Order: sequence, then C-alpha cells, then structure tokens
Amino acid sequence: MILMLPLIASNILQQLYNTIDSVVISRFTDESSFAAVGITSSVMNLFTFFLVGACTGISVLFSQSFGKRDSQELKNTFFQSFVFGLAISAVLAVCGIAGLNVICTLIRVPAALTSLVKVYLAVVLTGLPATYIYNLCSALLRSAGHTAVVLIVLLVCVIVNTGLDIFMVYTLRLGIFGAALATVVSQIMSAVLCFLAIKRHYPQLMFGKDDRHLDRSTIGRISRFAGLTALHQSGLYIGKLMVQGIVNTAGQSVIAGFTAATRLEGFANSFGDSGCAATAVFVGQAYGAADKKKEETYYHSSLKILSAMGALCSVLLFFTASPASALFSGAGAEALADSVSYLRMISVFYLFCFTGNTFAGYFDGVGKVQIPFIGVASHITMRIILSALLIQRMGLPAVAFASGTGWVYVNIFWSVLKRHFAKDAKGAGALRSSASAGSTEA
Repeated sequence: MILMLPLIASNILQQLYNTIDSVVISRFTDESSFAAVGITSSVMNLFTFFLVGACTGISVLFSQSFGKRDSQELKNTFFQSFVFGLAISAVLAVCGIAGLNVICTLIRVPAALTSLVKVYLAVVLTGLPATYIYNLCSALLRSAGHTAVVLIVLLVCVIVNTGLDIFMVYTLRLGIFGAALATVVSQIMSAVLCFLAIKRHYPQLMFGKDDRHLDRSTIGRISRFAGLTALHQSGLYIGKLMVQGIVNTAGQSVIAGFTAATRLEGFANSFGDSGCAATAVFVGQAYGAADKKKEETYYHSSLKILSAMGALCSVLLFFTASPASALFSGAGAEALADSVSYLRMISVFYLFCFTGNTFAGYFDGVGKVQIPFIGVASHITMRIILSALLIQRMGLPAVAFASGTGWVYVNIFWSVLKRHFAKDAKGAGALRSSASAGSTEA
C-alpha cells in the first residue's frame, strides 16, 4: 500500500506542529509553560480531531465517488462539505474561546497554570477554520491518490512554524503566546496552499459554478458519515481530556511527564493513523466499484503491514524511552522518569493499537462508520475507569495500562464483527449464485 508512505510522512509532520511548540518552550521557558502546553494539547486535540474526524468520514464519500468515477458527485460533495464545515468550525472556535473558564474548571487545571492555558487556547482556537479547510482539501487529494501534494504543503508549513516558534519565543520573548501564534499562522498557510494546489493543479477535483448547489440527499450522507466519524475521533479525545483531568490531580511533574510521553507517543500513533486512513481510502474505492475481492485484499494487506509496524514501534518505544524523553529538557528528572515508565508500559500493547487501525479503516471504507465509533467509545470508557482506579497505586503507568487494555478489548470486538460480516457476505453471495443457476436451468 504505497499510499501509506506519504500519509505516514504527512502525519509525522502534523505531529511536529505541537511537538515543536513543546520543544521550543521546554528549551527557552520554564516547566510551568511546558506543563501548560501539555494541558492545552488535550483540549486542542478534542476540537481539532472533531474536525479531522469529520473530514475522515467525508474522505470515504470522496473515495467511493472516485471508485464509481462519478466526478459530478465528487465535486458537489466537496462544495457542500466545504461550506457547512467552514461554518461549523467557526462556531466551534467561538464557543471554545467563550467557554475557556468552564474548560479549565472541568479538567481541573492547576491555578498556577490557568492563565497560561487560557492564553494558548484563545489564540490557537482561532485557527480551527483553517484546520478544517486543510484537512478537507487533503482528504480530497488523498481520495484521488495525490498524497505527495499534501506532504509538500505540510513540509513547507512545518519549516515556517519552526522558524516562527524560535523567532517569537526566543527572540521576541513572547513565550506561550508566541508559540500559539506561530501555530495559527502555519495552519492558515497550510489551508491556503492546499486549496490553491487543488484549484491550479487538479481542476478536475475543484467544484465549479454548476456544482455549487445544495442537495438534501448529499447533505444527509455528509452529515451521517462526517457526524459519526467526528464523534469517533472527538469521543477518543474527550476520553483523553478526562484522562488529562485525572493526571492533573497528580502534580506538575506528572503533568510534564505525561506531556513528554504523549508527544513521543504521537509519533508512533501517526504510523497507525496513516494505515487507517490508507485502508479507508482503498477499501472505499473498492466498495464504490463494488469489488468485494479487492476490499478483502486491501484489508489483509493492511493487517500484515500494520502488524509489522506495531511490533517495530513496540520495540523502539521500549528501548528508546529514556533518550527520547530526554529530548524535552524542560521537564525535570522526576517528570522524565514518569515519561519513561509510561512509554515502557504502553509499548507492550502497541501491536493492538496498530491492528485496531486496520479494523477501523476497513469499517470506515465500507460505510459502517458506526462500528469504529462504538468500539472507541467502549475503549475510552475502560481507559477512564481504569486510570482513575489505578493512578494512585501505579502512578503514570496506570494510564498506559488502561489504554493498552482498551486496545486489546476493542480488537476482539472488531474482529468478531468482521468475521460476522464476512459470513453474511458469503451467504449473500451463495444465494445470488443459487438464484442465478436456477434461472439458467429454467
């Protein structure tokens, strides 16, 4: 699955947005600012991945239209999702900024960090519309196989973000405000460049005057797919936000350790997320073309590749936990020890994280987007309960253990459903063959 390679690179570059903020802040400010960025990442991921999740669902519609070779449907879906998504992302930004006091209270932000958290979030939330447009455009390009464009755009914007981070935080001494502003400028740039790339280099994908009309049927499909996949992704990060609230009760050094660990974990997750996205694109194209054999071929190929990646990430995370955590020098010795213990615990379970992405990508591709949502909801529930029960006894590794246990469970759940649907498909195929034979004999 060659599509997976540029997707992996793109996801890694996306991870660099927040990671660069963390590294620059850890180098040039203090532990309070570093811990505050860790808290804000949990909040921002909730908003960001609601939009990313919505675009994931829309990308399935793009892939299915592309598989059917229906360019008119593809363009009209692009137009309607562009208009409605832009409006929704703007509303989310306004509501998020207005509700900062409530958010800080809900996740139990320590009083010493509250002002820093509010400053960072107030700035970064203004970039949500740009985040949506970038992800929508990249989803369209992905569905048509033009992933290299997305990679180039991200590379340029990460370089710009790095330069702006250093300039604003180190040179201008703007601290956490400067880091947030650098991120927003980079997000706006990525959205503009991606949109212009489609308009100038892939006009066959860009909506025109004839495509700019509203259609209830299309709106309904967009709402159903985007809504469920948005709930899938945001449900995952609502859970992570609640886990962040549990971690926040354990002290500033534990918060800093969790921040360092989850930044590093994010790089490992980017490989699995890329596999999920690639699987959804290929399976969606096969589903649109009504080619069941290709659906299964893509599923099995994805399972093999992601299993190998998961095993490799497990080994790397375990053995490089200490030097990798040390990259975040702003965290003290106690925080680094927490980070290492977290990473080594969660590395034991990483195979299940990756294979779970194959199942999620398959179900998204065939349009059964409610199944990944149900699986993630149950996984998150388990993670929250176990984290709350065990963190006082085990410390930060309790959160890793809770997450890994949830991955094991959800793999079992999805594999049972996959076998169930496979049996149903075989049964339906046998009935069609029997009916066809009967009509031939008649």
